[in-house]
Amino acid sequence: MELVDTHCHIQSAGATTGEANTRELWAKAPDKTGDEMIAAAAEQGVTRLLCVGCDLADSQQAVDFVQSRENCWATIGIHPHEAQQYVADDEKLVEFAALATQSKVVAVGECGLDYYYNHSPKEAQLTLLKFQIELALKHDLPLIFHVREAFDDFWPIFEQYQGIRGVLHSFTDNQANLDKALAHGLSIGVNGIATFAKNPDQLAIYKAIPLQNLLLETDAPFLTPAPYRGSINEPKYVAVVAQFLADVRGENLENLTAQTTTNAHTLFGI
Repeated sequence: MELVDTHCHIQSAGATTGEANTRELWAKAPDKTGDEMIAAAAEQGVTRLLCVGCDLADSQQAVDFVQSRENCWATIGIHPHEAQQYVADDEKLVEFAALATQSKVVAVGECGLDYYYNHSPKEAQLTLLKFQIELALKHDLPLIFHVREAFDDFWPIFEQYQGIRGVLHSFTDNQANLDKALAHGLSIGVNGIATFAKNPDQLAIYKAIPLQNLLLETDAPFLTPAPYRGSINEPKYVAVVAQFLADVRGENLENLTAQTTTNAHTLFGI
């Protein structure tokens, strides 16, 4: 079986620049290197990885990291938490936009809206979301969306544009927003959160995602799946997420694995 981790941040393991929260979590596992995690993932059948950027420096690290690693690809993104740093800095935005044409860049994101933490003002988040949607459409790239407690503002922006392809990363929302996402042709990213979900309604969502719309991810180093919670997450645990979903959905693991891998190839061209 061949698995794809469609969302990890291993490019910043051991880094001294880039998005701070990710670097600080990697610092708790200083023995983990990107290449070691790639090798460990391959042993579990995880043979392709998307290294997802969250700010300018982090996105540049992702681009640089994947150039010498044939089974890795990069995405470039400005996370909603970081929006305030960039919204009025045209020079940085020009530098960021230039990354879209770099080799092995296959998506824009993660980008979106996060009203749970509100680390950046809403207006800054909205502006940066539009900027990144327009950048992706200009270069015919899919988008990786991070949307948390913000769908009421997200959908009106999304619907202003035609031709968006992408995924709702780390989806944990309700049936209504799942239905809307599916109606718009979006993929749904599921990670370790699913393995420790207790709410029956949440588990029902994971069952309701059509297989042809499902993507597997880790968000490493975050969101380590059960039974490994308490340790740092890494791409090899995509296999744990796949097994959990096959069990909870009552599906054959090989079929789920094959289809989600096909979905990743179709969306990202990897």
